[in-house]
Amino acid sequence: MKFIDKIKVNPTISFTKGKLYPFIEMANVDCNARSPKQINSKIYSSGVKFEKGDTVIARIEPCLQNGKGFYVNELPCGFGSTEFLVFRPKDESIDSKFLYYFLQNDYIRKSMIASMTGATGRQRVNNDTFKSLDIEIPTLSIQKRIADILSTYDDLIENSQKQIKLLEEAAMMLYKEWFVNFRFPGYENTPFIDGLPEGWMKRHLGDYVKVKSGYAFKSSWWQKKGVPVIKIKDIQNNTIDLSQLDCVDPSNTQKAKEFHVLPGDLLIAMTGATTGKIAIVPMSVDMLVNQRVGKFFLGENPLEKLPFVFCTINEANKYNWAINLANGSAQPNISAAQIESLNIFYSDDIINLFNVKMQPYFQSIIKLRKLNTDAKQARDKLIPKLISGDIEV
Repeated sequence: MKFIDKIKVNPTISFTKGKLYPFIEMANVDCNARSPKQINSKIYSSGVKFEKGDTVIARIEPCLQNGKGFYVNELPCGFGSTEFLVFRPKDESIDSKFLYYFLQNDYIRKSMIASMTGATGRQRVNNDTFKSLDIEIPTLSIQKRIADILSTYDDLIENSQKQIKLLEEAAMMLYKEWFVNFRFPGYENTPFIDGLPEGWMKRHLGDYVKVKSGYAFKSSWWQKKGVPVIKIKDIQNNTIDLSQLDCVDPSNTQKAKEFHVLPGDLLIAMTGATTGKIAIVPMSVDMLVNQRVGKFFLGENPLEKLPFVFCTINEANKYNWAINLANGSAQPNISAAQIESLNIFYSDDIINLFNVKMQPYFQSIIKLRKLNTDAKQARDKLIPKLISGDIEV
């Protein structure tokens, strides 16, 4: 059967212009995640509209290739960027939750990517491809069983993500209390001199930790297998998306030894729209860092310094410090020296106490990130096998 015989593409929905509706922008859609990380409200004037049970997928590069999309589960309706495509079953022979996973299948994704046309860097899916695309759909009962199996993984991922958010928020609350409001242990008995607690100093982040841009691997070295390399595109939602890492041959890694990463290492995007965004390395895998991804040199045990540095950058990101530093160029771009120039209020004893107190929180964050990475990899391996029937359900 043809794709369009069973699945609607960008179905018609009536919205009232000038009315407030839930709005999801591309920046709030994570890669290979079932739910958007943030839902806002916006006055509707134009955009792609969707309703509960729809699947929404990015139609523009590199968002499509990176796996940006989501299932509309918690909203009765909403709208988003015109760079989304919306999919909906034509009738009750297709389960909407199954359709979400069906659209993650390599066959569908590769067909969409192959159809892309337009200027390099801004290519979009040609909707005509769905008219000629042949598909096979299992029976409704099998669809529901497949959706149930795969949903178990996404439920686990989303629950872990909620725990991570709570842990990060708790760390940020304590950081703000101690280093912004100066209500640290013993502050009641500490005199203030020129606006700072006695014994504190105004310093730069580079006085506490150094950062370097990653190794400049040659473009001709990239391959599908070998030693994985973290690029800017892989920095997602305070962690690393390991699903689409490019690799280099081990023979081309000898000069990049200092850019190996450990669990708990902290990385920062130094170029592009995500400039200033950070990521904690979630697991112990032999990985390297590409140029324009900054590595904070936290030492052999990154957890000893990670909490303070993570919270310092996150607090600064509330005020778009990196983008503000990068203004004046066509593409945002910051240097290691600019990152190290970030002002901090410094007390050796209080910083050490903060790190010790927060280490269990960040240990849990790293474990949960690894759990999510493992769950995503297991889910993504299952999708083609379940949909093709290689694994019977």
